[in-house]
Amino acid sequence: MIPLRDSVRSRRFPLVTTLIIVGNALVFLYQLTLTREALVLFTLKWGFTPAMLFGPEGTTAPPPFGIPGLGAGGISPLVTLVTSTFLHGGWSHILFNMLFLWVFGDNVEDRLGKGRFVLFFLLAGVAGNLTHALAAPNADVPVIGASGAVAGVLGAYFLAFPRSRITSLVFLGIFVTIARVPAVVFLLLWFVIQLFSGLASIGAAGQVVAWWAHIGGFVAGAALFAILRSRRNPNPIRT
Repeated sequence: MIPLRDSVRSRRFPLVTTLIIVGNALVFLYQLTLTREALVLFTLKWGFTPAMLFGPEGTTAPPPFGIPGLGAGGISPLVTLVTSTFLHGGWSHILFNMLFLWVFGDNVEDRLGKGRFVLFFLLAGVAGNLTHALAAPNADVPVIGASGAVAGVLGAYFLAFPRSRITSLVFLGIFVTIARVPAVVFLLLWFVIQLFSGLASIGAAGQVVAWWAHIGGFVAGAALFAILRSRRNPNPIRT
């Protein structure tokens, strides 16, 4: 299922959500201007590599893509827990992340407030990256993308707006339809898919998707929302 919009209308313009989307888009457009070698360097420098944090002492980034001698640019892995959230690996990667953020982020921002939403988004992204690192502490491939932070937004939305309806593209084999799916069903199904995919990925080589970042981000997002949420304006506007 691909979300198109939800039934909860924000009371205020989602400034932070919009700025995050614009920021991710600008970084991605910058990535598109880089040569292959420069993009590898950029990803190694600003992406999060679990082995740099949890691997054996002195671990450095390996020479990927056949290019020898590339290091991590002297950037602390603690810093890349955050910076990796704003890098993406392709058009589908950024478009899906930003679509989910646009559909669900405005309402979570509305409930938390702008300042707390910034803190929430960054912490959810860090939690997602750390969960991935704990699942694969010796992984030497950089993790990039806002998926962990966006998963945190989904976790918060699950608690805040379970009765919302999500207008979604639903794929039924070769057929595609549009349906209004209860948010609790949409998000539970999404989480179950991530969980089973994460369990199936344990010990697998050549992972492309950091499933555990999604799982950790979702759980952390729900927990962070419970801590940070505002008690003001508890009743959302529905459309």
